[in-house]
Amino acid sequence: MTHTLEWKVRVALSEEDGTTRAEAVLDTGSEKLVGHGVARCNPQDVDVPVIGEELAASRAMKDIAAQLMKAADQELETVGAGPASGPLTPPYAWSDTTA
Repeated sequence: MTHTLEWKVRVALSEEDGTTRAEAVLDTGSEKLVGHGVARCNPQDVDVPVIGEELAASRAMKDIAAQLMKAADQELETVGAGPASGPLTPPYAWSDTTA
């Protein structure tokens, strides 16, 4: 049986004094997850707003992705299919500490 869903993501961006903030909201229809991201322009760099927007938005969506993975891991454990044992691989993308 085919099952189709549509999840919607809304991303709001704001910039002030070289700092761009993003808030992403994922609406699954049954719950909403909110992620946050920040990007700061180095004072020595040329200010290109679109770069800050892309970084902040991607970090906000990465935050949501981590929340989804945590929820899936918890649900897997509930049904007796927990995460694989062994070392965890590093996450893909830049960490938020580089903001």
